[in-house]
Order: sequence, then structure tokens, then C-alpha cells
Amino acid sequence: MIAKMKLNPASRIFGRLTLPGDKSISHRAALIAALANGVSTLTNFATSRDCESTIACLRKLGVEITHTGDLCAIHGREKLTPAGSPLDCGNSGSTMRILAGVLAAHDFTSELTGDESLSLRPMKRIIEPLELMGARIEACDGKPPLKIRGSGSLRPITYKLPVASAQVKSAILFAALGASGQTEVIETIPSRDHTERLFNGFGVPLITAVNPAGGASIRLDGPARFAARDLRIPGDVSSAAYLIAAAMMLPGSDLTLLGVGLNPSRTEFLSVLRSWGAEIITTDLHSELNEPVGTIQARAGPGSEPSKDQRTIRGSVIPSLIDELPLLAVVGSQISGGVEIRDAGELRLKESDRLRATTVNLRAMGAEVEEYEDGLSVVGPAALRGARVDSFGDHRIAMAFSVAALIAVGTTEMVNSECINISFPEFFDLLERVTAG
Repeated sequence: MIAKMKLNPASRIFGRLTLPGDKSISHRAALIAALANGVSTLTNFATSRDCESTIACLRKLGVEITHTGDLCAIHGREKLTPAGSPLDCGNSGSTMRILAGVLAAHDFTSELTGDESLSLRPMKRIIEPLELMGARIEACDGKPPLKIRGSGSLRPITYKLPVASAQVKSAILFAALGASGQTEVIETIPSRDHTERLFNGFGVPLITAVNPAGGASIRLDGPARFAARDLRIPGDVSSAAYLIAAAMMLPGSDLTLLGVGLNPSRTEFLSVLRSWGAEIITTDLHSELNEPVGTIQARAGPGSEPSKDQRTIRGSVIPSLIDELPLLAVVGSQISGGVEIRDAGELRLKESDRLRATTVNLRAMGAEVEEYEDGLSVVGPAALRGARVDSFGDHRIAMAFSVAALIAVGTTEMVNSECINISFPEFFDLLERVTAG
């Protein structure tokens, strides 16, 4: 049976919350801890279904893991053992792409599978560099399932990323842990750097050289051996985005989020919302194993009329906003002049075609939207009305339009709302705690 949820408008967002651990960091921390010497204790580990997929795959590869609540103790073994049966990555592109890099450096054959959505996602972008390093990978027209014949003696490579992708970069760097010599990954546009920060925190010999013209060169000397570390994983800033956006759009709101990750590659949306009139303050700044962390306070601002440049999202900022773009389209429907998003064709290759899903749902709620091959534009301010909207099985779309429902007139019915469990199972419970009707 298809799950449906009814969502009603709210008057304001008010309260203090601690969010579950960051999904991107949790994936990578589990994988690096599995290859370390010793036991790593990860607290505030993400509760998402995606991260459960990573843990399940590591267990099948011989890693002893004690996972209770948000506490995850991982007994590193440096070398994994063959799984004996396919490794199910569920809906998680991060699990499949980054684990492929790990397995490329192991001298046995593995098969990575996923659900229907993941099986449609492109994998050629990791297959090419990993095969250059010496692995052999079979796929179905560049898509899962993947059969990986790893090598115990990978070659180091110098590889310029054709697209900005933290997952592809991470796959290469994890493979480079087992290569003999220096591997270099060149980015022309910066992407999330959680892998680099974690590697440095675990003692991996990795150096990042930032290019003054933009992008970076990341160099890793392998083979690398490193010791276990303990880590408290910061609250997920991508999850925080939905609550912050709701607070921005509902007058009288005052929301405090404790212990949130503030990695600069993940916080561009805060800058965008500030330029659109939100009042967002960060305090209690500190570091957790190289990751910046702090408290975010968000309030509805006094209102402003952003310039056309501020209302146009395109170019080099797109990789830093890729997860939040459907949400920014919703928020943009409420600002003077609306919003235009371009250079975002990558959104068509996510868990759903997010450009199409965003367009369909905004139109259903009464907004005027023009869809492009690489983006969309929304006329604003728009008076949204409650409607039947579809998540298209995509957690980001489900959360973005749950926020839209809070500012709409009338009741909104969300179809397939259960997909939110992929990244943020607590979303509706936490939203209810801070929402006033």
C-alpha cells in the first residue's frame, strides 16, 4: 500500500533541537574505520537507512560492528574478506560508489546491487578511474549491479574529475589507500571535502593544495596504514536546511539547532537564505576531528527584495547546493521576483528527476514554474495552496514539499512520504515538536 500523509499549515517554528548525525560523514567514517588498525567509536552515527546499508555491507565483508542507537563501534581489520553473496547498497549512491573504491583495492571479486532507483543511476564516472588504477568492473550499460574484480596492487593515477562529485573523488581516494605511490585527484570546481578531513584525522598521508583560480589538487601516498579514532559525528546540516527554511518563511519563528556540522562545502544554502532575508546566526564554533561544528539560530527576517543576481543560482555554487536546490525552489516561490536555477542538470540523475518532481509539485500547489533542461524558474511571491503532491520516492523532494505544506493554505497530502527514512527518519517527529499550528 502506498503511504500517504496529510500536512497542515503552521503559524511558526519555535524550539531547540539536536539533529541526527551527518549522513555523508557517517558513511565515510564507517568505511575509514573499517580499514583502520583498532576500534573506532562513532557517536551520533546517522540513523538513516542509507547508512544502515553501509554498515550491513561492511559486516558482510568481515568487519565486526556493534551498532546500538546512535553509537557505532567498528573493529577495523585493514583488509576485508569476500562477502560470498551480493552486497545490497539499498538506495544509497554513496555506499555503492565509495565502497566500490574500497573494494577495488582488495584482491577478490565483489558484486554491488541496489534498489530499483539506485539501479538506474550512472556509475561510469567511478568505473573509469578505478579501471585506470587496475580494477576490473562489469556493469549494465554503466549502471548497477557492479561486479568488481579488485587488485591487491593498484596503480596510482592522476585524474581530473570531469564533473564536481564528492562521491567520485572519494571512490578514487579510498582506492588510493591501497595503491603503490602517489595518487592525485584534480578538481576544477570544489566538492564536499569530508573524505579529506577524515583521512587527515585518521592519520592518512593526504595533502590538499587549493588552486587560487578555483578547485584543488588532492594527493595521497599509498599504501597507507592508519590507526582507529573516536569521533562524534556532527548533526546533519542538509537535514537542518528544511527546518531552517521553515523558520525563515513563518513570521515569529525562532529555531535553535545544536551541534550542527558547518563544513564550508555544505553551508552555501545559509548564505543564500541570508541574502533572501533570513536571520541566521552561528555560535559555539568548534571542531570535531577536522570538521567545523556549531549552533545555528534561525528566525524569520524582516523581509527584503533580493537582487536578480541573488535570486539566480548557477555556475560554481551548484555542487555546494545540490541537495538543497528543490528546497530553494520552494523558498524562492515566496520571495519578491522568484528564483531561477540553472546548470543543475545533475538533479535529473538523483533518486528521482528532481527538476521534474519539483516542477510538478510546485505547479500542483499553484506556483508558476518554467522547467529547463538544466534547471527551472519560479515566479514569486506565490500564494501556495494545499494539494496532492508526490515524493516520487525521493527523500529530498518529500522534505522540501513538507516545508511547502507549512506555508500553504489548506491541507497537503504527501504520497510516498515514507521515503524520508532514507536520510532523516526523525524528520516528521522533530518537525512536529517545533511546529505551532
